[in-house]
Amino acid sequence: MCGIVAAAASRNIVPVLVEGLRKLEYRGYDSAGLAVLNPMLTRLRSVGRVAELAVQAEGQKAQLGVAHTRWATHGVPSERNAHPHISGGLAVVHNGIIENYAEIKQELLAAGYVFSSDTDTEVIAHLIQETLKSSPGLFEAVQRATRRLIGAYAIAVLREGEECVVVARHGAPLLLGIGEDGHYAASDASALLQVTRRMVYLEEGDVAELGRDGYKIVGAGGTAVTREVHESTLSADAVELGDYAHYMQKEIFEQPQALAATLEMIGGAQTFSANLFGASAPEVLAGVKSVLIIACGTSYHAGLVARYWIEQLAALSCSVEVASEYRYRVSVPNPDQLVVAISQSGETADTLASIKHAKSLGMHKTLALCNVPESAIVRECALRFLTRAGPEIGVASTKAFTTQLAALFLLAATLAKQNGKLSADQEAAHLASLRHLPIALQKVLALEPGIVTWAQRFADKQHALFLGRGHHYPIALEGALKLKEISYIHAEAYPAGELKHGPLALVDKDMPVISVAPNDTLLEKLKSNLKEVAARGGELYVFADADSQVEEEPGLHILRLPEHYGVLSPVLHVVPLQLLAYHAALVKGTDVDKPRNLAKSVTVE
Repeated sequence: MCGIVAAAASRNIVPVLVEGLRKLEYRGYDSAGLAVLNPMLTRLRSVGRVAELAVQAEGQKAQLGVAHTRWATHGVPSERNAHPHISGGLAVVHNGIIENYAEIKQELLAAGYVFSSDTDTEVIAHLIQETLKSSPGLFEAVQRATRRLIGAYAIAVLREGEECVVVARHGAPLLLGIGEDGHYAASDASALLQVTRRMVYLEEGDVAELGRDGYKIVGAGGTAVTREVHESTLSADAVELGDYAHYMQKEIFEQPQALAATLEMIGGAQTFSANLFGASAPEVLAGVKSVLIIACGTSYHAGLVARYWIEQLAALSCSVEVASEYRYRVSVPNPDQLVVAISQSGETADTLASIKHAKSLGMHKTLALCNVPESAIVRECALRFLTRAGPEIGVASTKAFTTQLAALFLLAATLAKQNGKLSADQEAAHLASLRHLPIALQKVLALEPGIVTWAQRFADKQHALFLGRGHHYPIALEGALKLKEISYIHAEAYPAGELKHGPLALVDKDMPVISVAPNDTLLEKLKSNLKEVAARGGELYVFADADSQVEEEPGLHILRLPEHYGVLSPVLHVVPLQLLAYHAALVKGTDVDKPRNLAKSVTVE
């Protein structure tokens, strides 16, 4: 969830470290810091934004250094808990959580080490320092010390007297950048585009030593390994804000292009092919009897929509699990079940652990739906589908969600085709609808002026209720999540038919009720639910299809989507809810791209 940047180069790397941290701000953080050798160890830390650290770093020059943005896990946000943590002339930055830190800390206290923070990370610094007493150098000491650690970590270490930076990873992402003037490391490729496009993705248990003129890697077994060098296709412009006020706004409006890129492979297709999911997909999918979807947060909501599609189109039983629950409960394994992991980053700790858990139970038919090609979840699964949303910087996910929905519909249609549940006419209609989806979504974005007007009425609101039915109930869940994430308005979502079983007690003039009203088989039922709200004095805000026959009246406000989109309408209906959350947050004056207490890439449990 935090960010790491490290460098060993023949140039002044302080500006590289600071700019790298700026590129990683989207991941969420509460403090920032860096440590450099020039030639003695210099450490700078600040609570707050990277800009404050940048002021401190002005005039600093060094060729070896590490930097970090921290999202608090152990210990409150404060300078004393900010990274890097030091032990003598050694400095460490760390992403992840060390589960056995308390045990190791007791050993180190007994050995005379003094702790100055409340973090688990400081244990790593002192442990490496202690290990150096019986090791020939930093590279070997890090290898030995990390074998003691239980949990997740990506670390970068430097030490006075050694002309290198040592990095290691287990359960948290870390990659190397191969530059012309030196070697670099970061938790995200976007931090390194300023110096190189040549990337090496470290694997579980890898430890690497970075010098100005070269690097070396040892694997989990302690022997030297070679990792492939990849040329990043990520555009530097893609992570720039451009003419938009916020990344979230930019990413909402990038959704037509993101969908077009994700669906490019069916541009001229006449059929849904299993090969969309990998060369071995026809064989892997052939024996699938049911589907299990594992995800967290927004990706979990995408999975809930997919359950409707998979059961409706493919006639396969589908269950959807919150990853942090699935991995810790006793479940019934089914080797004929397709396990689908959904993650924007591909590094979501609970989802990754859940896939490993499912495989340990003998469930090896696995599929990753992800936005990052070289991520851990993609590497862990037998099949993959890359959503091609491009970098998503805003913490509140938008374009990742709609591209996940598109990918999941492709999966549902492919399974239906495989099972003989899709007629030729249905297949042609679905393919045509998918191809038209980016154009349809572009039209939905034109609703923004009306949504801005609605958002003004949320300025003094503390609570909101979202309603949906059928495969639009998960869209209501996603709308509520977006509103609470960035505006801090308490929002909940319910199936509209559940109103009378409790939530109706909360409805009054001060609680806006937001609903999506597609023209489907549940529309008449939904209209009755809306009447229940109106009868209690509730203020209704309804996003309706053009032909939904829901009429505006006092207390009932309507914005109409340009066209009805049938089974794919959840992809369109979520976009106005994203815009509503965005503009409500602007009215509230909150930090849209960096909401409090949240992080983008959730690599801790």
